[in-house]
Amino acid sequence: MTDFIDTPIGPIPRIATVANRRDLWGTVGARIGIIRSHYRVSPGVYAVGAPSADAPILVTANYKLSFDALRFQLTGIHAWVLVVDTRGINVWCAAGKRTFSTQEVIASVKRYRLDELVLHRELILPQLAATGVSSQAVKHGCGWTVQFGPIRSTDLPAYLQHGKTATPAMREVTFTLKERLVLIPVELFLIGKPLLLLLPVGFLLSGIGPGIFSLHMAWQRGLLVLAATITGIVSGSILTPLLLPWLPSRQFWLKGLLAALPVLVWVEHILPIPSPLGQGALALWLLTISSFWAMNFTGSTPFTSPSGVEREMRRALPAQCLGGLTATICWVASSF
Repeated sequence: MTDFIDTPIGPIPRIATVANRRDLWGTVGARIGIIRSHYRVSPGVYAVGAPSADAPILVTANYKLSFDALRFQLTGIHAWVLVVDTRGINVWCAAGKRTFSTQEVIASVKRYRLDELVLHRELILPQLAATGVSSQAVKHGCGWTVQFGPIRSTDLPAYLQHGKTATPAMREVTFTLKERLVLIPVELFLIGKPLLLLLPVGFLLSGIGPGIFSLHMAWQRGLLVLAATITGIVSGSILTPLLLPWLPSRQFWLKGLLAALPVLVWVEHILPIPSPLGQGALALWLLTISSFWAMNFTGSTPFTSPSGVEREMRRALPAQCLGGLTATICWVASSF
C-alpha cells in the first residue's frame, strides 16, 4: 500500500506496482514453501494508479503471489483490483477447490458495493478461474458480466490495450522449463518432514544383524540408506520435472521410475555394497522413492485433472507400498 484514495464507498488503499524488499523475501519464503500456507492479503477492493468510475475491475485471489503477479504488471495502468477470499489459495487451485467460485464473486460484488464504485458492470477475471466461476450465474446473481482475461498476468497490459481482446497465445497454457523449475523448491520443502521421520527408522533397521543390533552397522549401513534415499528424491523431485516432456508415459509414477534408471546405474557403481541382496534392496528403495515423489509432482502440473491424479494414485500406491516393504525386508535380511 502507498496511500488511500477517496471514493463513493469510502477510502480505498492504493497499491504499488513495483516489488520492495519485503515482497522479494516473501516470494522466496512462499516459493520454498516456508510461508506458502499463510501468504495472503486481505480480501477487498484496491486501487492501481488513479482509477476513475470507468476504470476496469480486475479480479484475483487473495494468495499474495497471485496478487503480486497481477499488480506488478499494472505499472502505468489505472484500474481497480477486487481480491476475493480464496482462503489464501492461488487462482487455478482455488477455482478447482471452489473457493474461487461463482458465489464468492457474487458475494464480493455485493459486499464491497461495486455498483457504487464504477459506472460499468463488468469484471475481468483470470482465465484459469473459469473452472470455478460461471459467467452466466454471476450475471444472474448480481447483474454483472464476466470477461475472462489472459492466462498470464504478463499479457494483461496488451489485453487491455487492445480492447480486451486475447490472442490465441494468451489462451494457451504452457509448462516451460522455467515454470517447472519454480515448483521444485516447494516439492523439496514438502519432503522435509517425512524425511525426518523416515531416516531414523532406516538407520535403526540398518543396525539389525547377527548380533541382534550393532551401532557400527547402523551408522555404516544407515549412510547407504541415506544416500539411496536422497538420490531417489533428487531423481523424483528434480530430474523428473526437468525431463518431464521427454520422459515417456502419461503416468508420473512411471516417469519417476524411468528418470531413476540412469541414476541407479551410477549409484550401483559408487556405493560399496558387497551383498547382491543389499544392492537389490537399495536399488528397489531408490526406485520406489523416485516414483513416489514424481507422482507427488503430478498435482503441480497442467497435465492432469484432479480425477486423473486420484486414478494414478490408486494404481501406483499399492505398487509403491509393495516396493518399499520388499526393499526393507531385503535390506534387513542382507545383513545376515
